[in-house]
Amino acid sequence: MDYRKAGVNINAGERLVEMIKPLAKATRRPEVIADIGGFSALFDGSFRKLRHPVLVSSTDGVGTKLKLAFLLNKHDTVGIDLVAMGVNDIITCGAEPLFFLDYFACGRLDVKNASKVIKGIAEGCKQAGCTLIGGETAEMPGFYPPGEYDLAGFAVGVVDKDKIINGKNIKPGDLVIGLPSSGPHSNGYSLIRKIFTNVELKKYQKELFAPTKIYVREILNAIRYMPNTIKGLAHITGGGFLDNIPRILPPQCQVQINAGAWPLPEIFYLMEQKGNVPVEEMYRTFNMGIGMIMIVAKDRSAALLKLFKDGKVLGQVVKGNRDEVKIV
Repeated sequence: MDYRKAGVNINAGERLVEMIKPLAKATRRPEVIADIGGFSALFDGSFRKLRHPVLVSSTDGVGTKLKLAFLLNKHDTVGIDLVAMGVNDIITCGAEPLFFLDYFACGRLDVKNASKVIKGIAEGCKQAGCTLIGGETAEMPGFYPPGEYDLAGFAVGVVDKDKIINGKNIKPGDLVIGLPSSGPHSNGYSLIRKIFTNVELKKYQKELFAPTKIYVREILNAIRYMPNTIKGLAHITGGGFLDNIPRILPPQCQVQINAGAWPLPEIFYLMEQKGNVPVEEMYRTFNMGIGMIMIVAKDRSAALLKLFKDGKVLGQVVKGNRDEVKIV
C-alpha cells in the first residue's frame, strides 16, 4: 500500500502548487516577504503610513453556489466569489484588504479544475488589490462526492483606528445609498436550487452564476476623496436587507427602504413568482439587486454619488426600532 493507492496523489498537489505560484506572484504587494511554498506566509506589518493600525479579518465560503459550478462544469469564477465574500466584509469598516488565503478541499484532486478555481481567486485578489499569500489544498478520499470540492477563504486588512467606519454617527435624516449587485452573489442558493430545475439553472446561468461584485476599489476611492463622509457600510449577504442593515445602526435608528428606488433585476421577480416566495422572505434571503449599502448625511450624498457609477438613493434613516427595516 501507498498514499496514492489510498486516494491521495501528492504529485498532483505539488503540480498544483507550482501552477499557483505565478498566479500568486501577479497579485503580490510589496509588503509580502516570502513566496508561496513555505509552511507559513510572511507579511511586513510595519504600516508606517498609519498612526494606529488596526488589523481587520474575515472568513467565508461560496456555499451551495458551488453546486452550480459542478452542474455547469464552470470553475473559473467561483474563486472571485470566494475573495469577494471576505474583502467586501472587510471594506465595511473602511479597511484596505492586504492579503488572502484559500482552503480548497476535495475527495480527489483534479488539477485542471483546481487550477481554474485558483485563477479565479487570483483574479478576485487583483480586483481587491490584495495579495494571494498562501492557502491549503486538502485531498480527502471518501469525504466529498467525485468531482466536487469545497472552498473557504480568509482575508486580512488594515485601517487606521481613527478612520474606522462603525455606524455610531448615523442619525435620522441620513440617506441610504445602494450599490448594485451582479446577481444573487453567493447567498440563497439552497433556495434557488429548490426553485429551479437543473435545466432551468442552466438556462438562467448568466444571471445566477455571475461572480460576486467586489466593491473595494470604488469604496476606498470614495473614502480617500471624501473622508468622514460614509457613516456606515453594510454588505448585503446572508440575511439580505432585513438582517444586515440593522447590524450597523445605533439604537433608535431605523432604515426605511423605497422598493421602487432601483430597477429590480428580472431574475428576482422570477424567483419570487416561480417559487411562490413571500416578499419578506425575498428581502431576508437575497440581496435583491443591491450588494452594498452606504449611509451618508443628506448634504453629502449628491457629491458622494458622483464617485459611484450606478449608486442609487434607496431610502433614509428615521427614528425607530433599528431591528425592523421597513420596505415601503
